[in-house]
Amino acid sequence: MGASWTALLIAVVGVAGTLGAALLTQIRADRTKRMELQAAAEQRREERGHAEELLRAEQARQQQRESLERRRACYITLNTAARQYLTEMSNHLHALRRGEDPAPSLENLEAGRLAYRESYAESQMIIPDVVSRPSSAAKTRLNAAYKKLRAYAEQPSLNVAELAAMEAELHEEVWPFLSAMKTSMRADLGVED
Repeated sequence: MGASWTALLIAVVGVAGTLGAALLTQIRADRTKRMELQAAAEQRREERGHAEELLRAEQARQQQRESLERRRACYITLNTAARQYLTEMSNHLHALRRGEDPAPSLENLEAGRLAYRESYAESQMIIPDVVSRPSSAAKTRLNAAYKKLRAYAEQPSLNVAELAAMEAELHEEVWPFLSAMKTSMRADLGVED
């Protein structure tokens, strides 16, 4: 019986070894497959995170471009309106000094003033402080000049000297503020001189 038991035991151990090896191979294959799936899932998460990061960066760049374009359009409108407002003051001043009918030039002045006020009001919602300060200073100078011109225009024959001095005042005391405003706008837009 010893030999048959030994043979049986060897057969059982052989079968158990064969089945155990197959089982171990399957367990290792399952573990490897799980690790591959986890690695693939991690890779997809990383790729998705990277894609989302790229999307956020592109959206931020797009918002910056749109903001720059809004500011650029606002600056063009404000600068144009301010210069036109000052030009209409000069035109009205010349009409008064020449003794012409001031009604047409006053109408143009009021239209220029209104356009400037509208563009200035819009700009307050868009422009940064670095441009807002020179813009506000220019507005103050423009309004002070307008107030003087309107006061002198009420009786131009009594204010001949003041009207004569006002042209130089516009060039010396108002234009520099418009130039400073324009310079700050260009700097904000990254335009070099």
